[in-house]
Amino acid sequence: MVTINSSIVLIALPDIFRGIGINPLAPGNTTILLWMMMGFMVVTAVLVVSFGRLGDMFGRVRMFNMGFAIFSLFSVLLSVSWLQGTGAGWYLIIMRILQGIGGAMLFANSSAILTDAFPANQRGMALGLNQVAGIAGSFLGLVLGGVLGPVDWRWVFLVSVPFGILGTVWSYLKLRELGVRKPAKLDLGGNLTFAAGLIAVLVGITYGIQPYGSHVMGWTSPLVISLIGGGLVVLAIFCWIETRVAEPMFRLSLFRIRAFTAGNLASLLSSLGRGGLMFILIIWLQGIYLPIHGYSFEDTPLWAGIAMLPLTIGFLLAGPVSGYLSDRFGARPFATGGMLLAALSFGLLEMLPVDFTYWQFAAILLLNGIGMGLFASPNRAGIMNSLPADQRGVGAGMSATFQNSAMVLSIGIFFSLIILGLSSSLPSHLYNGLTAQGVPVADATRLSHLPPTAVMFAALLGYNPIRMLLGSALTKLPAQSAAYLTGHSFFPSLISGPFQTGLQIAFDFSIVACLIAAVASLLRGKRYVHDELHGEAVLATAGDVTPADIASVAIAADLIEAEADVAAEAAAQPRVAVAEEIEDAERGHASPQPATRFRRER
Repeated sequence: MVTINSSIVLIALPDIFRGIGINPLAPGNTTILLWMMMGFMVVTAVLVVSFGRLGDMFGRVRMFNMGFAIFSLFSVLLSVSWLQGTGAGWYLIIMRILQGIGGAMLFANSSAILTDAFPANQRGMALGLNQVAGIAGSFLGLVLGGVLGPVDWRWVFLVSVPFGILGTVWSYLKLRELGVRKPAKLDLGGNLTFAAGLIAVLVGITYGIQPYGSHVMGWTSPLVISLIGGGLVVLAIFCWIETRVAEPMFRLSLFRIRAFTAGNLASLLSSLGRGGLMFILIIWLQGIYLPIHGYSFEDTPLWAGIAMLPLTIGFLLAGPVSGYLSDRFGARPFATGGMLLAALSFGLLEMLPVDFTYWQFAAILLLNGIGMGLFASPNRAGIMNSLPADQRGVGAGMSATFQNSAMVLSIGIFFSLIILGLSSSLPSHLYNGLTAQGVPVADATRLSHLPPTAVMFAALLGYNPIRMLLGSALTKLPAQSAAYLTGHSFFPSLISGPFQTGLQIAFDFSIVACLIAAVASLLRGKRYVHDELHGEAVLATAGDVTPADIASVAIAADLIEAEADVAAEAAAQPRVAVAEEIEDAERGHASPQPATRFRRER
């Protein structure tokens, strides 16, 4: 539900802006466009660690239930805007940010709840289904946005409401606490410095995409430099604070666990490699391929979502299977192989011409989806299996922060690379193309000096900007020239050459990121499960356990033993299960304190 909502807006943006009466390509409205796309991702990236830590302290199910309710409430409020123009745009941005608070609660605690509920030999399948559902939802949202947006932009937000209400009621009725809760003081200094630092960095990236003065992008802007530099300084202060407080929000000690560190590094690099892929594919399809093949610009959002379905199918096919197999053989072979397969698919995409044959494009997208599906499920299971029971919430939040922050950073990188490609040759292409059709030199010069960002956003939104940009100048042209300039072929053919230059650079970046992610995944070691009931627990179904493996687990086991008193008390607290399982336990079919008994025997 959350990931569908995050991507459905991307495709439906043209309908939303038409509905509230905003021209997103006007210079003053670029900020609204960017925050409408990225505000939700920024707030989820910032808050998932805090909500994961709160889940460890006060109950993961409680935070999960609250997240459902908040998400549903603001889904309704997003659809009831009575404003028009810029005011409506900022209203939607604020509601999206507040909706992202609910999304962060769900992101932070869902993986920890599943890890609590399933034994180690079934977590790969469970987490795989959860991970694949989330990633597939981000692509299914593209189709729903193309279908619902033209009907009424409000349906884009209302479609989440029934599922949100159903999820809220079901989770309150059925879910119970199964995990180990550890009451602790809130790390106020850590929370504040982490939020301030990460917000500054992500906001700086968002504004870095926009033009600044005579520059095509804003990376040299004093504001952007100050935000990113200051944010990094504050994050360094945050790391210092976390090494000094008794109950830190961000458990830096978890990075001593090799499986946790390698898995998160691989996840971060994977997100960097694929985070901007969706935007690039949408620009490619809506701005170039579909118009060239006769689709009207107004219809391209829907058909772009349909054209990318092979990517979703690949995720759905590979995710559950790889999750199931990783329960038996460990995460390393599947996660590493998935990244290598993804790198191969990016190389094949780079070899395609801009006006490709669709079945070849679809086959490569299917291959990319299979590669990402092979990686996502085992990698998530490997990360969650490596965590102590009382730190699964904060560990899942840390992992989600790396992933979501990398997605925002990836969008900034991909956009920057495409803009660099466009800026190198687009002005001359645009000037020559316009003057060849009789456009006055003054108008052609003015348009050719527009920042490439406007052209890229036009392609992203499925707009034909020529009619909008030329305005009254079209009436001075012969009818045939005006029809050609505003037709299906002029704008796509104009940007296809410069776009392909940026596309190749972006895919090269993705290949490198995926290959490094494969190396990080390879270094994670053999299958490792930090089982709270069995101290030094390494399940070596994939091979023999080495002394180094046992030693690494012993370090984590010592952390648990140091907290034995708290864990013994926590074992008597209720754990996550459905209501029927609780009733069986109360009838005497389950031992109420296995962890306590085990520690007493030791």
